[in-house]
Parts: sequence; structure tokens; C-alpha cells
Amino acid sequence: MSDRVLVALEGGVLTATLNRPDKKNAIDTPMIDALLQALEQADLDAAVRVVALRGAGTDFCAGMDLHELLASADKSVEENRRAALHFAEIFLRMRRVPKPIVAVVRGRALAGGCGLATACDLVLAAESAKFGYPEVQRGFVPAIVMTLLKRAVGEKVAFDLAATGRILEAPEAAGLGLVSRVYEDSDFDDQVSEVLRALAAASASALAFTKQQFYQLDGLPFDDGLRLGADVNAVSRTTPDFRAALQAFLKK
Repeated sequence: MSDRVLVALEGGVLTATLNRPDKKNAIDTPMIDALLQALEQADLDAAVRVVALRGAGTDFCAGMDLHELLASADKSVEENRRAALHFAEIFLRMRRVPKPIVAVVRGRALAGGCGLATACDLVLAAESAKFGYPEVQRGFVPAIVMTLLKRAVGEKVAFDLAATGRILEAPEAAGLGLVSRVYEDSDFDDQVSEVLRALAAASASALAFTKQQFYQLDGLPFDDGLRLGADVNAVSRTTPDFRAALQAFLKK
């Protein structure tokens, strides 16, 4: 495993820490490779119940490595397309991992770094954290992450953020739907640990079904969504977790 992403597993929680604190955890090709490897481990290891994505140092992630981006200006469109699709593979893999992925955000989550947070199933933010897509201010486009952003916050807010590059404080980001929960800086770590423990203790099959159905609903007509829900409902009743949990509850 590359030192670009530090991986540790404890109590069912796989913590993947972006590890370029001197560069505000800027995303380069080795980090993309390391993230894909960490997600593969999370997918295949039955001991992993939940994934926590963090940033080393004071920031979550300030976006793509600017030196690597500048070098791409001299490459062909096809070469740059391959690089962009390599980055996009992270977001595809995040959706396919049948376990909750939680962004734990302190400091800045900007541009591609904000995209990484947005791609997670939950985003837990310290009150002092900041979010935004400032690519346009650098003559660039938040192209890969726009698909995630539009789904998360809707058309008008997404266009505002993408076109102006304005930076949001964590409470405003939560109000717009970009963040799941905001905690005070002083007890952030304790609150995050509690959420992660609860997810790790929950039924793995129920969480997997929930995540799969949640993202399959994208773009489905209302009646197809209900039919999908009926299918998931029916199958989930046959799992050992369902039987054990219901029997335990009825014995109380």
C-alpha cells in the first residue's frame, strides 16, 4: 500500500487517511491508485463494516495536485481523458462498495477534495470546516464531480457553486445538503467515533441493501422505484440478520 493513503482497520472501521499534509492532501496519480486499492480492500475484506475517509494534518483535501494539472496542459485530449476517467473510477468504486463510506472532514475540502467528500455516503464535518468547488477561478471545470454535486444539492445550488467557486462554511453546506451532520470542533472526534461505532455494529446485509437500493433509485420513475423497494423488502426478510434481530426484539 502506498504511503499516499494510510489504511488502518479497527473495530470494523477501515480508516483511509489521505497522507500529503504538506500539500493539503492534494490528489495526484499515486494517491488515486492508493485510494482505489483501499476501496478494493474495503470491498473484499469481510472484517470491514464501514469506511472512514480522512485527511492528515489540518485539511481534508484541497483538490487535485496543481503541478500535475499544469503538466497535463501539454498532453493530448485522449491522454487527459484517460487520466480523468482514472479519477472518476474512485467515485464508481465508492458506489459499488456495499458498505457505508463516511467522509470525516476537518479544515478545507475543496475542488476534487470536495468531490471526494460529496461522493461518500455520509459527510461528517467539524463546524470550522470549509467546502467548495473553486475550479472556475483557476480556469478549470469541476467536470467529474459535477454529476455528484448536482445529485446532492439540486440544479440551482449546484450551478451556483460550480460557476462562482464560492466557499461554504460547514453549517451552510449542511443546510444545502452537501453535508450530513456538523459537530462542534471541541467534540468532533468523539461524535464521529460514535457514528462509526453505530454503523459498524449495524446489520451488514441491511446496510448493503440500503446502499444498493438508494443509488439504484437515481433516475427511476416512481412506480419502478416502488417495485424496486418491494424486491429489496422481500429479499431482506430472508436474511439471517433480519430473523435474529426481530427475534431478539420480540424477546424484550
